[in-house]
Amino acid sequence: MAAFRCGKAVFRFSVGPWNLHPGADPFGPPVRTEFPFAEKLRIFKKLGFDAVQFHDDDVCIADLSASATVKQTRAMKKLLADQGLEAEFVAPRLWEDPRTVDGGWTSNDAKCRKYALERSKRAVDIANELGTNRIVLWPAREGTYIREAKDPFTSYHRYLEYLDAMLAYDKKIRLLGEMKPNEPMDAAYLPTPGHFMAMGAQTRDPARVGVLIESAHSILLGEDPSDDMAFCMAAGKLWGVHLNDQDGLKYDQDKSFGSVNVRRAFNQVWVLARGGFGAGKDAAYVGLDVKAMRTQAQTKSMAHLANSLQFFRDLCKLVDGVDTKKVEACRRARDYEALEAYIVRHLMGAA
Repeated sequence: MAAFRCGKAVFRFSVGPWNLHPGADPFGPPVRTEFPFAEKLRIFKKLGFDAVQFHDDDVCIADLSASATVKQTRAMKKLLADQGLEAEFVAPRLWEDPRTVDGGWTSNDAKCRKYALERSKRAVDIANELGTNRIVLWPAREGTYIREAKDPFTSYHRYLEYLDAMLAYDKKIRLLGEMKPNEPMDAAYLPTPGHFMAMGAQTRDPARVGVLIESAHSILLGEDPSDDMAFCMAAGKLWGVHLNDQDGLKYDQDKSFGSVNVRRAFNQVWVLARGGFGAGKDAAYVGLDVKAMRTQAQTKSMAHLANSLQFFRDLCKLVDGVDTKKVEACRRARDYEALEAYIVRHLMGAA
């Protein structure tokens, strides 16, 4: 699907290979056959995606030699090119290794912190080979199950030390923090985009530290994702989004975008459109992070991706159709009942 305009924005889309999965969850095993990786890429291209999101071990396993890593990374780049796709970012997947059970860069164990940094540097090398300078940091285990487990002052110092080490390792990379308040840890350090932006401002190169906002993570905070997006865009720090939906303050559900709360989804698209997301010189992608229902057969296990893209396009039409004069008139008159009625009826196709 070619990039398209909505408001001031230019939208292109990305997706991660984990979004086509065999249906395993914490309460049950896989229920459908995993697609071969090359087939996933063909499906993504057919659906209309422009880029692929990667963890480091989506590209090659973590314990390869440097030469083997380069060889496999170049093979992955060719697979992408063969389908007309590119890499959006690489994220070091630190949270699944036994050495990071107590966190990566905030671990109490110096050997574990060293492992986390070295693996993260390898993720930078992979990103360079794939042709992207974006490194996404999801601090999955950078927190505690009980607050007394780590000294907070030391942990924040280690957090900053890690970011500075990454920025020093490569002068071209950009770090995107994908903040989440909980899960898998009970309570995360820097649980919000604002926390990460404040930490980024203290680094050796704040201009290369920004934010990736996931809808569900904001919802788990009790926030509206559109507010988090607008806040970061106003500061020039919204460098990526992962759109999905969430039914309340539960576990991270990764439902299809717009499937739970259409008005909330509309406001996210409206904010991105008004803020000119993706229209800058370093065009950002609209990423999806959505999972198929476990009940889906393999042949239909990509419908959630197609649906999310369709819902997004449908919402763009609604955004383009907003009567901005009516909205401004309601705001000036402080007639928010009339404004709400207009927005709801607009979403229902009645206004």
